[in-house]
Amino acid sequence: MPPRNTLFETTIHLDAGNAAVAELGKALGPTGVNLVAVKREYDENTATRRGEVVPVVITVLEDRSFRLRYKTPPTAFLIRQALGTKGSARPGHDRAGTLTVEQLRAIAVRKLPDLNTTDIEAAMRIIAGTARSMGVAVEAG
Repeated sequence: MPPRNTLFETTIHLDAGNAAVAELGKALGPTGVNLVAVKREYDENTATRRGEVVPVVITVLEDRSFRLRYKTPPTAFLIRQALGTKGSARPGHDRAGTLTVEQLRAIAVRKLPDLNTTDIEAAMRIIAGTARSMGVAVEAG
């Protein structure tokens, strides 16, 4: 059996349980991979996380087969979800809300597999930086 080399790899942010075929088509159309099979596998594996944005790394191999590797939702999405609102239209000028230390820790624990640290305190500082850039204050703790 010949080696299966990577032909193409990309990361796409899709709605969990309901991947948009148009988004898949734009990213994967030129590769010749079966879009319906990609959509079906993604939807099956993310159905329990409906309402979230779940990034997926799609690797297309030379034989047109594919592999999906799921990531955690984007940090900004998790912050907006915790606040129940969007970020500030004018970060640095207008405040969009305040994250509690508990909310910050919960987001950091969830994002830990995708961050370049294994320390929860460092992960919390990374999440706090994203929150500040969105115009969200972080409780001192």
